Amino acid sequence: MQSGTQPEITPDTPLRLADAVKIAFPLGGMTVAGLRRERDRNRLVIEKIAGKEFTTLAHIERMRELCREEARDFSSRLPAETRPKRSLTRQPGLSETTAGMSAQAALQMRLRPRRKS
Repeated sequence: MQSGTQPEITPDTPLRLADAVKIAFPLGGMTVAGLRRERDRNRLVIEKIAGKEFTTLAHIERMRELCREEARDFSSRLPAETRPKRSLTRQPGLSETTAGMSAQAALQMRLRPRRKS
């Protein structure tokens, strides 16, 4: 048993997702939920052992490579002149009453019984 020393973490050491986030992204920017989204997009290999999810630093590095390749592929497929442009005018169909209103407030407004005039 090692007392007082940290175990050596190699690129193939299985890490819980929370620990992997802390080690692979020490300045933040990635969360456990983000790693799970990458798993669902088939860009991150995750092992499920005894109901717990593990990954390795090598798997995270591969995920990052796949993300870079996808970003490069996407930008090369769309020439600048065919990229969608943002409109500065309002989109048709938007209601002024719900603009700037939270989704919950809009739902509550719709669920209120209508008053008879």
